[in-house]
Amino acid sequence: MAYTHCRRVTRGASKSFFLAASLLPPPKRRAIEALYAFARTSDDLVDEHTEPLVALEAWIAQVRNAASSADPVLQAWADTCQGYDLPCALADELLAGVGMDLRIDRYQTFEDLQVYCYRVASVVGLLSMHIIGSQDGAEPFAIQLGIALQLTNILRDIGEDAARGRIYLPQEDLERFGVREVDILNGTRDARFRALMRWEIERAETLYQSSWRGIAMLHGDGQFAVAAAALLYRGILPKIVANDYDVFTERACVPAHEKLLMLPRIRLRLSALRRGDTRLPPLRYLKTATGMPAY
Repeated sequence: MAYTHCRRVTRGASKSFFLAASLLPPPKRRAIEALYAFARTSDDLVDEHTEPLVALEAWIAQVRNAASSADPVLQAWADTCQGYDLPCALADELLAGVGMDLRIDRYQTFEDLQVYCYRVASVVGLLSMHIIGSQDGAEPFAIQLGIALQLTNILRDIGEDAARGRIYLPQEDLERFGVREVDILNGTRDARFRALMRWEIERAETLYQSSWRGIAMLHGDGQFAVAAAALLYRGILPKIVANDYDVFTERACVPAHEKLLMLPRIRLRLSALRRGDTRLPPLRYLKTATGMPAY
């Protein structure tokens, strides 16, 4: 029942992650869904609870005794940690990242932001590697992919975060393009903001490119799932462009039918990677004759 609950949490919170996880063998799928549910539940405490600090502290205390918890997420999480010998230090890093949202709402540099992205996203990738299995040397690529995924989330959710008073985009980048904090908070979408978004999308794309060859270092039965997770999220970037960078009133997403149509192309990309082609075709912000975005 605990794993079934985690599956429902995953399905409800992220259609892309749920689809990617479904490509794993059942035991690994259940473990990955328990990991996602643990991360998602931890993060939601900060965004949705009326007393987030109290809630997070209470949650961390429960995590310390997860094996005896009545919470289904923690029950599945404890079983997964034991079954796959997951490092407790990584879970602590994830919780520390969640806690950053309670005390930090601005980041001066991209290096500062990378600390946050590492904790809330790259750590999930490193934990996933313990579940899926990997060769030595895969960790740096997992870290890069996690930062790419989190940066994609940040770009998609600029408007939602601004409504909470948060601006994740580095202050140095805003200054580079002459964008003020008040512009972000007021949802101003002008030439300066579009230039800033193009810059950030290119940065995310570079991270996807540099992390791609690490997928070939994972256990074979997990490569397709991770490749799908990476490229389904990457597909959000051209959707942002197609919306003319309106991340204030539009939520960029890849519709379900497009995700399914992407899977054969993702498998072809993975086959090329296995043959030694470590290049990802660059994103093309154009539409094909069928109206589908070309990735």
